[in-house]
Amino acid sequence: MAVLGVAILAAAGPTSAPQRPFGPGERADYQVKLAGVRVGRGSLEMLGVQNVNGRPAYHARMTVQGGVPGARVNDLYETWIDTAGGFSRRFHQKLQEVRYRRDRTYDFNPERRTWRRDNGDTGTLPTSQPLDDLSFLYHVRTLPLEVGKTYTLRDYFKEDGNPVVLRVVRRETVEVPAGRFRTIVVRPSIRTSGLFSEGGQAEVHFTDDARRVVVLIRSRVPVVGSLTMHLERYQPAR
Repeated sequence: MAVLGVAILAAAGPTSAPQRPFGPGERADYQVKLAGVRVGRGSLEMLGVQNVNGRPAYHARMTVQGGVPGARVNDLYETWIDTAGGFSRRFHQKLQEVRYRRDRTYDFNPERRTWRRDNGDTGTLPTSQPLDDLSFLYHVRTLPLEVGKTYTLRDYFKEDGNPVVLRVVRRETVEVPAGRFRTIVVRPSIRTSGLFSEGGQAEVHFTDDARRVVVLIRSRVPVVGSLTMHLERYQPAR
């Protein structure tokens, strides 16, 4: 259930991190539903700041677990986001979806615009501000998200995933286990397979405030079908 990818601000350096709507200690827990029936759980959390190739980076993790007999999902995404520049320094993805398996780690060198995989493969980044499938969610939270506006982003770390298109379609009040929230609804579309692929009709609901917390995700996943993630608990950053 591959998630997403896009971009953010300028190059990193040993400077203090700019103000952002997230930080270490933030955690959101979700109920995962298929066709409206609860079948699992998910989480989105920022674990802290770690050193990646000599640069401080936020370490964030997303998990999705659950399903029904014969169609189960156990996915893990991790990203390391440069604290100053906001782009990715490292990306880890471990997917177990029905019979599909994928386990890979990328290290990014934005200064040289190169990447290196854990299996030794190397390649060129199409941007000096790369973002990966999970970094997308954190990047979107820094955008103005004006209803009716479309954001076209070309900073996914693989060229064939560009451009990523974000359509801000409406405001909507939704009820989830964590409570009732006014939200801004974004339709993301990325040119690779996964949760936010073209044709997946995905929508992400962010709180209509400065925090931009992810409240609800709707999408369609091959084999599994209609999948939603509903916010159950939220803990703000320390």
